[in-house]
Amino acid sequence: MIRIGSGAGFSGDRLEPAVILAEKGNLDYLVLECLAERTIALAQKRKSQNPLMGYDPLLEKRLELLLPIIKKNKVRIITNMGAANPIGAAEKVVEMANRLNIEIKVAAVSGDDVLKLIDRNGLTLETNEPISHFGNVISANAYLGVETILPALETEAQVIITGRVADPSLFVAPMVHHFGWSLDDVDKIAQGTVIGHLLECGGQVAGGYFADPGKKEVPKLAELGFPFADVKEDGTAIITKVEGTGGVINLATVKEQLLYEVTNPHQYITPDVIADFTSVHLQEIKLNQIQVSGGTGITRPETLKVSVGYEAGVIGEGEISYAGSNALERAKLASEILYKRLKDKVVDLRIDYIGISSVHRVSFQESAPYEIRLRVAGKCLTSKEAAKIGEEVEALYTNGPAGGGGARKYVNEVVGIVSTLISRNKIETHFTLKESLTNEKEII
Repeated sequence: MIRIGSGAGFSGDRLEPAVILAEKGNLDYLVLECLAERTIALAQKRKSQNPLMGYDPLLEKRLELLLPIIKKNKVRIITNMGAANPIGAAEKVVEMANRLNIEIKVAAVSGDDVLKLIDRNGLTLETNEPISHFGNVISANAYLGVETILPALETEAQVIITGRVADPSLFVAPMVHHFGWSLDDVDKIAQGTVIGHLLECGGQVAGGYFADPGKKEVPKLAELGFPFADVKEDGTAIITKVEGTGGVINLATVKEQLLYEVTNPHQYITPDVIADFTSVHLQEIKLNQIQVSGGTGITRPETLKVSVGYEAGVIGEGEISYAGSNALERAKLASEILYKRLKDKVVDLRIDYIGISSVHRVSFQESAPYEIRLRVAGKCLTSKEAAKIGEEVEALYTNGPAGGGGARKYVNEVVGIVSTLISRNKIETHFTLKESLTNEKEII
């Protein structure tokens, strides 16, 4: 049996659950999944501004807490916190280990950056338009699979840092390494992918993003515990969490996570396998323990998905609040003023009444609200143009309806994301092995 914990489900996830898992979970592996499509594009942008950066912003905070614990408890970490700079991330971890006087080996897996390999005339999956149609491309990262992590696992590296690897693959790789599964055993790889998919979002399978008071109760959500899986050689697993932590793992939470971000449950495509989730069997063993079995699959795809980031303009925003009687009417008057002032300067202008119609774009409220937050946003070509939106909102203090307050303004560059495919044969991966308190060597 192998025990794998999920210590993070996205870049900004909480730090404490991973520490609890490493300290009390009796783990073999701790996976920190911290990349999303936009996350890596932003990381590539940071790296272009400073070649030493580009890894996850919370890398140091997470690993400074975890390094002493994983060394003591002999837990191996697998993480995609390398983002756009896995080697730089590994160097930073070694630097931290040296400072903490911890002897440790770190392997950095590279090769997912395919910016120089993609065909700019290639079609995107979302719109079937050429990539070149979207303007200045700033990143292109292929979703790598299990086979890219296995060489690093075969070393004694206690921390393995990757760039863009498919989320479930981070979990499947230690299963393949530990049990010696063949990558051609599609049913075992598919079952491992099911487990990885259930774990990849951290606290979600334990009640995070699930709770709905009065409908779906989750106890002690403020102390939400993250999950781990006990996996047998045949791929059967039990999903559970550290005893005493908050949250709940039951059939409902596991079913929700199983279908999370799944477009076609018959064909869940990863670099390792095309998995069929409809064959999965879930059984509640006891409180907070769900057994997972039955995942099946077919051969892996010949192409890999590539996440392409491009410069998509600049968003300017402004917000202001109105409260008291007639608050909504004053907010509407403010929006009319802003529309007249900005309509000829901003092509794509959006006005929201937060709390009334900002999400579904229609109001279901029967009575007038006592307070309202007005938000105005627009996409522009330059930061100077975008800044004008917030400036006009701020000017409402003395140039608009009575009682406006709490005005704020923002300007943010937008990174757009589209997807395309690339032949896996075009990609060459390697890993760099680095050691604290000693020298380094690179293996290709």
